[in-house]
Parts: sequence; C-alpha cells; structure tokens
Amino acid sequence: MKEIKVLGTGCCGSCTTTVALIEQVAQAKGVAVSLQKVEDLREVMNYGIMSTPGVVIDGKVVHAGGVPSRDKIVQWLTAGHA
Repeated sequence: MKEIKVLGTGCCGSCTTTVALIEQVAQAKGVAVSLQKVEDLREVMNYGIMSTPGVVIDGKVVHAGGVPSRDKIVQWLTAGHA
C-alpha cells in the first residue's frame, strides 16, 4: 500500500481536485493507497513545498505546484508493479 499525502493549505480547489484524481486513478488501477490531505502549514513547509498542491508518496516529494496529470499519477501508482 502506498502512503500518499496531498499538501496544501486548503485555500484553493487544486488540492481537493488532486485528492479526487488520485483516488480515481488508484481505484481504476486497483492500487491500494492510504491517502491523507495535509493542510497544516508547518507540516507542508517541513517537506520544502513552496507551491501547492504538493504530493508525497511513501515519504518522498514527487510533485509540487498545480494539479498533476492523470498520466503522471498512473506512473506514480504503478511504479514497481509488474
């Protein structure tokens, strides 16, 4: 199971859109994920994210700034799966 955090302060719809998109792709690909939305500014800053939304998978920042593409999310979720 991949542990995913979407980082953002909740002031715009991009973070919510990113969460929904990740949920849709995970379900479509049959990938188990633990998805958490992180809105605490201090925690967001701990990851070094300066523009949101940010995406952290298994403790590693994989994206920052703007809603990621569906194709990019597929790559993240299927990496290591054969």
